[in-house]
Amino acid sequence: MNSPAAQTGIAERLTGLVSALRGHGVRIGTGETVDAAQALEALGLADRERLREGLAATLLHGEAQRQVFDPVFDVYFPRRVGGPEARADTDREALRDRLAAALAANDEVMTAQLAVDAVDGFGGYGSSPGSDGWSSYQTLERLRPQTLLARVRDTLRAQNAASGFTDRLLEDEIRRRIEVFRRQVATEARRRVAERRGRDEIARRAVAPTSDRVDFLLAGRTQLAELRRAVHPLARKLATRLAARRRRAARGTIDLRRTLRGSLSTGGVPMHPVLRRRRPVRPELVLLCDVSGSVAGFSDFTMLLVQALHDQFSKVRVFAFINRVDEVTGLLVHGGTDPQGLAARIRSETTVTGWHDSSDYGSAFGEFAERYPDAVGPRTSVFVLGDARTNMSDPNLAAVRRISERARRVHWLNPEPRAQWGTGDSAAPDYAGLLEMYECRNVRQLSALITRLLPV
Repeated sequence: MNSPAAQTGIAERLTGLVSALRGHGVRIGTGETVDAAQALEALGLADRERLREGLAATLLHGEAQRQVFDPVFDVYFPRRVGGPEARADTDREALRDRLAAALAANDEVMTAQLAVDAVDGFGGYGSSPGSDGWSSYQTLERLRPQTLLARVRDTLRAQNAASGFTDRLLEDEIRRRIEVFRRQVATEARRRVAERRGRDEIARRAVAPTSDRVDFLLAGRTQLAELRRAVHPLARKLATRLAARRRRAARGTIDLRRTLRGSLSTGGVPMHPVLRRRRPVRPELVLLCDVSGSVAGFSDFTMLLVQALHDQFSKVRVFAFINRVDEVTGLLVHGGTDPQGLAARIRSETTVTGWHDSSDYGSAFGEFAERYPDAVGPRTSVFVLGDARTNMSDPNLAAVRRISERARRVHWLNPEPRAQWGTGDSAAPDYAGLLEMYECRNVRQLSALITRLLPV
């Protein structure tokens, strides 16, 4: 590490690590980078896990960022270089037997070596020089470590090693060990691909984004659970921003006429600006949410977030629709904290569909304008949440125009990429001609839009 060439290579790895983390949305300044360099010099490369924790402590601002940091660190500071010294045993059952023994002993060093052997023996594919060559998915599909749970459990029982566990806790512990092995396989496959295709590209493409950057339309069950946990912390942060905006807005703007009149006493120099004082009135908010298909996750999360912000408004009313519309404010007020549970309650306790289950924006907007004329007034800001896909039905622009004329302001948050607006059955361009429509694909964009668009 003392030679100039070695120092240059290590510096490049550190700067590459920092650049990759920035690309994934982790805010790292010059100060943190200098601290990381000093930590790297002090800790050295001998103890890789200690180095991991040292760089994480200097570069990260929260535990949630570890899900990005750890795989990126593994790419730039791998456990090894190249393949194993000897070709791995490709006998699948023999490898499974060794893995079961390692899991029973909770030997993470051995499971790490078995992950290397598994990728070497079962993860290779393709023969061309330009192919990636290694796949963690293929490795795990062939090895199927999850099917070892019962064997490991029985082994532990026979060894009386599970005396402190109930059956349920024992199985949870074994699942945790299997998950550790799965992550080790993914790390090894990613390392080998990085050696072939370059660290920077793999760090950019093969590392899962943080939950605030995952597209709402692509989020799975686990990612939606992470978003659910983020609702209240995010609401507190946004409430602070809105309160600051409200304080700034309460100061008022300069009353030019009164300021100039007051300047006559100082020879025309405006020494004392006069402000037009605002009357602080908390606005009203209405949400119109499409809860059909994959859009439902986006709508549910936003409904929960706005409900957590309800103290910022004089009144909040929330309406859900697929092809009919119904008010769901009460479901949110009375403990609607789980997005999946909320979606089920909306389906079972409200009327959001008619004779079919396909979304029909035109029908829903028409019913809203007819049934709830009192919901929208001159102090009301309306937010529409949905992808504007009408299933080729009439978009009912006249109803949207009536809602816009009554409201103070109407915004549409669309979780689809802007490039897809107007394709297929999307009526987004038609609606965007009547009101302001914004791309809102993830929590990061949603936070920025709420901070900017919510009335104060």
